[in-house]
Amino acid sequence: MKRSRSLLICCAILSSSLATAAARADDKYTITPDVVYGHKAGMALTFDVIQPKNPNGAAVLVMMSGGWVSFWVPTETFTDPSAPLYELLKHFREPADHGYTVFIVRHGSSPQFKVPEAVADVRRAVRFIRLNAEKFGIDPIRIGVCGGSAGGHLSLVLGTTADDGDKKAKDPVDRTSDRVQAVVAYFPPVDLREWVGKLTDRFPALGFDPKLAESVSPLLHVSSDDPPTLLIHGDKDTLVKPDNSDRILAAFKKEKVPCDLIVMKGAGHGFGGKQGDEAATALIAWFDKYLANDGHATTDPKPKKEKSAAAAQ
Repeated sequence: MKRSRSLLICCAILSSSLATAAARADDKYTITPDVVYGHKAGMALTFDVIQPKNPNGAAVLVMMSGGWVSFWVPTETFTDPSAPLYELLKHFREPADHGYTVFIVRHGSSPQFKVPEAVADVRRAVRFIRLNAEKFGIDPIRIGVCGGSAGGHLSLVLGTTADDGDKKAKDPVDRTSDRVQAVVAYFPPVDLREWVGKLTDRFPALGFDPKLAESVSPLLHVSSDDPPTLLIHGDKDTLVKPDNSDRILAAFKKEKVPCDLIVMKGAGHGFGGKQGDEAATALIAWFDKYLANDGHATTDPKPKKEKSAAAAQ
């Protein structure tokens, strides 16, 4: 099915095993590509790790997703100014410049896999990273997540539907919590009941059973124990309208969740240049406030309230 170049650019802007993954180092980072966190349909689910030379102990997971398309690029693309997509992807790396260990998370991609399957993948990624926190040199209760558009949606799902793991599961990954301690979401769709079955020519991932839409709609799962969440949205966005961020902001405020919304004047679905830099600065400031904090998380790592059974899928 045809994809527009703008969709791929939006996806770019936004958003082996531990024993065998090959690490590459330069003066500022150690980069470990293609760490396997699971398998599906005979394929590996992977993420890349960008570790700064002087880490602050906190982690930032970047959802590599636009239109729920999750694509691979060489990891040097994030750090090498001569790489063709460097300018588009550099903001993914910037948390590493501020001491965060960055995980570039890929999920089972559209068109083969649909939204609920992408959600299940990123939930597993959080569990896997937390389970292996010591190996990655991170604090398991200082994990932030971010992304744009579909990546923003996945970030909000992680923030609002986390659980403490299934203690009876055979897989130790499944026994581990997928809670995150801070979220930054750029122009995210928040209620997939309004999207499921629509625009499937452009976004095949929306072609799933409408009965599952509630379970992957973060607006419907906001509660008082959700992590601090920053929203950034262009006021001229005609694809994911600004009221998506307005509505979930109101829900967070009602539940007294620390939250904020930055509106980019004149921006549509995506922003670069000065506005892109402003958004990146705000993202770093949010994570500094809620994750860095001299090595201590500011959010209580107590278990979240029980969510609906549908949300835990």
